[in-house]
Amino acid sequence: MQLRQVIAAGRAVLAAAIVAMLPGIAGAADLSAMVPTIKRSVVGVGTFERTRSPATVFVGTGFIVGDGLSVITNAHVVPEAVDQAHMEQIGIVTGDGEMVRFRPAQLVARDPEHDLAHLRLSGPPLPALALADSDTALEGQALAFTGYPLGMVLGLHAATHRATLAAITPIAMPSISSRKLDVRQLVQLQRTPFNIFQLDGTAYPGNSGSPLYDPESGKVWGVINAVFVKGLKENAISSPSGITYAIPARYVKDLMQRK
Repeated sequence: MQLRQVIAAGRAVLAAAIVAMLPGIAGAADLSAMVPTIKRSVVGVGTFERTRSPATVFVGTGFIVGDGLSVITNAHVVPEAVDQAHMEQIGIVTGDGEMVRFRPAQLVARDPEHDLAHLRLSGPPLPALALADSDTALEGQALAFTGYPLGMVLGLHAATHRATLAAITPIAMPSISSRKLDVRQLVQLQRTPFNIFQLDGTAYPGNSGSPLYDPESGKVWGVINAVFVKGLKENAISSPSGITYAIPARYVKDLMQRK
């Protein structure tokens, strides 16, 4: 074997060793390849009223599942009631940047306990995301979420954030002092407890309803919750930065069974 071939072979072995020691390099490539696919299924959720300015109001993020006509988001993102006198409609917002389109939807089911909502579209289906078995989630697992942290303030631009599944924790913990408990915490403590995902990524109110997914397969492990859970978990302490929560996908599957 010539010296040039020996050097080339050595470089190949060294490069493979570096990639093996730095899995984040491979992960970055996987995520960049997956993001365009995920973005096709991520939508804004809001309301439309023709006589209002602006006519379309963005509230949060949602994503497409099932047959391409089902939208999952947080329950707190969907208004309890609309202004029927002015023909206000609930629906999804799609588009890219400044080009925004509104598509009406019907509220099929709402799950206040897990802060989830299921909307149904009519017309042509959109690309759907598959749901993972969230009961098999492991702490330390690498994940990502894509949504609209800034809403439509600067146009409809989906943003992607990496996140590690830092912990699987109860939705609410009793406060050290009863004086620091609020009504919502007391109600939650009386319900059947369930676990949520704590992440080391940072989400904002507009991210509520974003899919939390595997960077390689694109399967959804949970639904980002930027407001509801944070109030339950951190009401008794100063809100730390860089912590986000998600509702496991098992509750999305349960919601999809409701009529």
